[in-house]
Amino acid sequence: MHEASLAGGVLQLVEEAARNECFSRLLALRLEAGALAGVDVRALRFALECLAPGTLLEGARIEIVEPPGRAWCLACSQTVTIGQHGDACPSCGSYQLQVTDGMELRVLDMSVNDD
Repeated sequence: MHEASLAGGVLQLVEEAARNECFSRLLALRLEAGALAGVDVRALRFALECLAPGTLLEGARIEIVEPPGRAWCLACSQTVTIGQHGDACPSCGSYQLQVTDGMELRVLDMSVNDD
């Protein structure tokens, strides 16, 4: 389960931000995990909850936004929504798709308390 290592990376980012920005408490964390990023969002949330005790994540509200996968179809020149890599274009059936969105895994923003 690579979500545990992803959660560890998120914690490191939060801790680094706390050092750089001098905040003492994380109130909320908003992540983006695109549909094509290969992340099991439930497993990531569980891993973050397991890491939380005794860290800046403890007590923070964690939101994970899941944008859909989107691709440009070379055959019909349309941007289409896809559920997974290897899907055909829902408009024309072509497999000539260039993924444009939905592969991201990133921290969108944090609400903090600098007390």
